[in-house]
Amino acid sequence: MSGADGTRKVRAGRRTVEVHRPDKVLFPGGGDAKEYTKGDLVDYYRAVAPFMLPHLRGRPLMLERHPDGVDGPVFMQKNTPDHYPDWIARAELAKEGGTVCHTVCDDTATLLYLADQASITLHRWLSRAARPDHPDRLVFDLDPSPVPEGPGGTPGADFESVREAARLLGELLDALKLPSALMTTGSRGLHVIVPLDGRHDFDEVRAFARDVAGTLADAHPDRLTTAARKKDRGDRLYLDIQRNAYAQTAVAPYTVRPRPGAPVATPVTWDQLDDPALGARSFTVADAVEQARTDPWAGLLERGRALGPARRRLDALRG
Repeated sequence: MSGADGTRKVRAGRRTVEVHRPDKVLFPGGGDAKEYTKGDLVDYYRAVAPFMLPHLRGRPLMLERHPDGVDGPVFMQKNTPDHYPDWIARAELAKEGGTVCHTVCDDTATLLYLADQASITLHRWLSRAARPDHPDRLVFDLDPSPVPEGPGGTPGADFESVREAARLLGELLDALKLPSALMTTGSRGLHVIVPLDGRHDFDEVRAFARDVAGTLADAHPDRLTTAARKKDRGDRLYLDIQRNAYAQTAVAPYTVRPRPGAPVATPVTWDQLDDPALGARSFTVADAVEQARTDPWAGLLERGRALGPARRRLDALRG
């Protein structure tokens, strides 16, 4: 439904969300990339909401806003503006020297409101607002060395190193008897996500992640590294565990990325890792919902684990 001023009204549950300037182009077309408008972004988030909201509910967010489209200025928004509707959930959490009032996306209406605000990418905490110091997700971020990629982010030699690192990491996590889930980032690499039961604080979780990464890098020193400084990495893939900290964020599953063609951070199965066509930007707003309907994680993240048994297995492996 559209108003006389061009505003579009979208129904979401019990609420109606106004979409202003729905024809505004956020993703310019060009080459192989298709053009997408704000209305297209809203339509995508409305369709993917049933699959995306379970990964957002109760979690503080950082919003990546592009009011003038992906070629314009970007705003990283942590504090919730006063003009946001009262029905949008908020979480006031401590930061150094004060607090931040984060937006929390608990329902479809909120997701569509944020899309109207040109919040293209939603970055979520790895903990929930109710227990902000205790994450229930552990994330390994696998990005390739800075080698030019193919057109539209198609997989090339750089992504093959990511694919190989993900396989090795998945095998190690299996040996530690930890479930793990795989996600394309919609940018350059992959995330490997481990569900936790929330009993450990961030320091414990990060220390465990650091030791897992270190064990893997020690076993494959020519291909993998935990060196934080780029100059120390050479052409080795960096096993990044830095997101596992208080107030740090990771891109949410099914969120759109501000790249040509509107790629999406998309959950995939471990079997899909063997598909040579898989790349970091394999899915876009055009087909990510179809992938979501296949239920690639199949309840995997509902089985949160404590790290005690895995820590003992890891220590035994490390000798």
